[in-house]
Amino acid sequence: MIHLLYIALGGAGGAVARYLLSIYVQNSLPGHFPWATLLVNLAGSFCIGIMYVLIAEKAAIHSDWRAIAMVGFLGAFTTFSTFSLETITLLENGQLGLATAYTLGSVIICVLAAGLGIALTRMI
Repeated sequence: MIHLLYIALGGAGGAVARYLLSIYVQNSLPGHFPWATLLVNLAGSFCIGIMYVLIAEKAAIHSDWRAIAMVGFLGAFTTFSTFSLETITLLENGQLGLATAYTLGSVIICVLAAGLGIALTRMI
């Protein structure tokens, strides 16, 4: 039961962090490209790679942090559902090129970020 509390606490923090970062990015970068969601997914993918190594492979952090950080915080912080909706919106607005770039960029860059997080953390 305590794991549900850990997930809830981490999730609340992740949701707030996502919102604040999104507002900051939206106010900083012009244009119609959904940079905030891409940046959040990139950061979340990188961080989940780090947390995976520290918790699952190296046991450098107590396993309870999996519920707090990976399931809770990063689960609420990353925004794949928002990504999907923004892609549909771009398509519905006739912006096929942007939708394609956004989809391919998000998938490729975020998978690479997770791999980079894993590789860098394994070096520690």
